[in-house]
Amino acid sequence: MITLEDAVIARLEYYGERFEILVDPDLASDFKRGEDIKIEDILAVEEVFKDAKKGDKASEEAMNKAFDSADPLEAAATIIRKGHVQLTAQQRRDMQEDKRKMIVAKIAREAINPQTKLPHPARRIEIAMEEAKIRVDPFKSVDEQVNITLKAIRRLIPIRLEKVQVAIHIPGEDTGKVYGIITEFGETKKEEWQPDGSWVAVVEIPGGMQDNFYQKLSEITHGQVETKLLK
Repeated sequence: MITLEDAVIARLEYYGERFEILVDPDLASDFKRGEDIKIEDILAVEEVFKDAKKGDKASEEAMNKAFDSADPLEAAATIIRKGHVQLTAQQRRDMQEDKRKMIVAKIAREAINPQTKLPHPARRIEIAMEEAKIRVDPFKSVDEQVNITLKAIRRLIPIRLEKVQVAIHIPGEDTGKVYGIITEFGETKKEEWQPDGSWVAVVEIPGGMQDNFYQKLSEITHGQVETKLLK
């Protein structure tokens, strides 16, 4: 059980009342994500407050109205699941860093340099974000922040989200294995069997995934693949 000094407040506004509990921030976050953790292990004290800082307890009447129970453990589970759990400074930094990595990965995977039609390395994107002073919000979606980020870094590097089409030519015996790779990366736009039994196709993939796509094709065909980026 966490000490009172290290606990943070989890708060829920419910049925016109405010309910607060004192919790272990890490265990509460894990519980909120669906991990199987005992409520009593999360709480610093098995009480529900209307103002935890003042030590004012929530009335049984208010708890019964909101939770159909005056049991603090039952109420605490609902407060954590539906309410807001305060973050420690380190938790917020960790969440921001995780979200930043996700934003960089998505841009690197789906964006290209429109001048060369080639992807930007992830490090180049990171540097551009640093120069543009991008502030990552740990609570906003990756997609929303990708759009904001692209607008900001476009002043520094030529970049845009774009899909590209790649022509591939492989031996016929490798076609079955290559179908799975294509589904993983994108979709087949055209395909044709050649008189010699080989297979030709035009595949559309996110621009930033070109290098990984070529590498996978080469691995699965043991280098027996020809590719051409179409304009």
